[in-house]
Amino acid sequence: MSRIGIIGSEGRMGQAIAEAIRAAGEELAGGIDRDGDATTLTPKCDLLIDFSSPHGLENTLDAAVAAGIPIVIGTTGLEERHHWLIDNAAQTIPVLQTGNTSLGVTLLAHLVREAASRLGEDWDIEIVETHHRMKVDAPSGTALLLGEAAAEGRGVGLANSAVRGRDGITGKREAGTIGFASLRGGSVSGDHTVHFLADNERLAFSHLAENRTIFAKGAVKAAQWLLGKEPGRYTMPEVLGL
Repeated sequence: MSRIGIIGSEGRMGQAIAEAIRAAGEELAGGIDRDGDATTLTPKCDLLIDFSSPHGLENTLDAAVAAGIPIVIGTTGLEERHHWLIDNAAQTIPVLQTGNTSLGVTLLAHLVREAASRLGEDWDIEIVETHHRMKVDAPSGTALLLGEAAAEGRGVGLANSAVRGRDGITGKREAGTIGFASLRGGSVSGDHTVHFLADNERLAFSHLAENRTIFAKGAVKAAQWLLGKEPGRYTMPEVLGL
């Protein structure tokens, strides 16, 4: 039985992860909320799961490194600086960072990458995501994950091909770009569809999340997989053997 601690334990995802830890037969070592001190939690843990906020990530990584324990990071809204911090921590401890811990979304990203690698630029790619009214970042971490998968499939960088927030007279759609649209409202846990659109035919890959349980279960599965790994940066596809 592994002792797992939660960063962001008071949030809805944190509470769902706590239930998933117990259901998986692991021990919930405790948790702190986003402004808590991770160093008070790490002595009791074999591993951390972080679903809090980007501003506390540096301290959480420092605590994990000091304790020599792995960490699964599902926090979204990360910027380039945060990824640099993750890369640095991964030199010392195992780190798995992802925009979505759902096993279904992980497989979806694999399918999107495969489709993008085989369909030419005459197939336009558009990613549409819907989330509850309380979500603060857009596009969602999952939408960006799917965009990265599409860009990788085409052998391009997402930063140079992404188009967000069309408004007004936008002109003709540029070939090879990857569009994003974000919808917010109600209590939607997370719906994502990647559209491939060509002349006279369309292909769509969708994932609909009915509740947060799927993300919590995936996070715990990732944590179980990460334990015992060598220092490095890992991904959800590796958990599924993709």
